[in-house]
Amino acid sequence: MLSMTRRSWKASITSAIISLSISSFSPPSGAAEINDYPTSARADYVFACMKANAETHQALERCSCSIDVIASLIPYERYVDAETVMSMLQTPGNLGNMFRATEFSKKVVDDLRRAQAEAEIRCF
Repeated sequence: MLSMTRRSWKASITSAIISLSISSFSPPSGAAEINDYPTSARADYVFACMKANAETHQALERCSCSIDVIASLIPYERYVDAETVMSMLQTPGNLGNMFRATEFSKKVVDDLRRAQAEAEIRCF
């Protein structure tokens, strides 16, 4: 009976250790919301940033920092909206005017520009 108790005790300790190990490697609550940018979107941003700022290791670090700051401030869906609007703002004529005239367009672009300014301060 004593050996059975020891086995149960060892099993309980092993189970507790495994549970603690798994929980310590689990992402913190809300991490999915914080890190909702796909790797390809982050890479695209970093490549474009490096083209604009130099193609050095220092630029890589600063540009990576920049997208991390932006991702911490704006959800990915909002970032995509802003990038789309900014792209459409460059379209001449009535199609471009449709994007220039809406309150939504102004809001998402302003949000992205504020996030970019914050990233500039923190990273460059």
